[in-house]
Amino acid sequence: MSNPLQESVARQRDALTRILAQPMAGLAGRCAEHWGERHALNRILIDGMRDLPYCKFLYAVDAAFVQLSDNVSQFGLIAKDFGRDRSQRPYSRDIAADFDLSQAYISLRARRPSLTALHAVRRGAELLGYIGADFDMRDLPLTRELYEEPKQWRQIKGDPVIRGVVFQQTRIESELDRNINDVIAVLEELFTDHGVFHSTIHFSSSRATVWLFDDPYRYRLLDMEALVDPNVCLVYPRRDYPRDAALPAHQVRAVLDRLRMLRFADENIYLRAGSLNIFNGMVSLTFSCDGSHYLTCAEFLNTPMAFWGAANDVA
Repeated sequence: MSNPLQESVARQRDALTRILAQPMAGLAGRCAEHWGERHALNRILIDGMRDLPYCKFLYAVDAAFVQLSDNVSQFGLIAKDFGRDRSQRPYSRDIAADFDLSQAYISLRARRPSLTALHAVRRGAELLGYIGADFDMRDLPLTRELYEEPKQWRQIKGDPVIRGVVFQQTRIESELDRNINDVIAVLEELFTDHGVFHSTIHFSSSRATVWLFDDPYRYRLLDMEALVDPNVCLVYPRRDYPRDAALPAHQVRAVLDRLRMLRFADENIYLRAGSLNIFNGMVSLTFSCDGSHYLTCAEFLNTPMAFWGAANDVA
């Protein structure tokens, strides 16, 4: 997980801690007075559920994580969980403070992303156990601001099996290779005048997928017959190039030309697929060694061609 993504997750976890820590502390204090009394704990937890409206299950466990209460839910008690050993669950490890919010995990029963909040129950300095509160992540009251993809160049190594035999293979000319000038002309027209904002070009399998800002949730698959026929432009409405695109219209052709150059640059390490998104101004590149790069169009256009052989060195 990238650092910006981790930072976004951390902000959400901080928000949840502020929501949950205080009501769970009060609940732990009330439970301490009746620790070990199953039915009394059930009553306290049922009452405490009102302060945790997003909680799926609420329960008490001893210091060894054996359950001392039933599972309390919004729909009543689940008695079969009394005595359950939770010591092997991911939230039972490395608890460093009285309040702890687990990392996300997949629940055993619903098989859904979940979180567990724990609060220590103490009598003086003695640790009696914990109050546990399970949450289905889709029910949590998070702000969930949209994560913004970082712009820094990222390289991802691919399948080591493919990397290991890259010099035993050579590029075989595809139908797209043979017609690449016509393909680039058609794609440029679709980007600049017909509302395409994202396309992935599969050079080796002679196809492309395109997304249009008139219908962004569905992609269109263009085979070779479409990619070499300028008439395909009649299928899509005429649209002005978007003002908020990160890539200027006049640079679309330069990016497509650079993709073509990488396709033919080397007979062993060559471009298998490339994509362009004009709104975030990014390209992605997947090479015959199965290595991938994600970088801005500006970096892509300013990087010398000689760089790519070293960048995809499979030694």
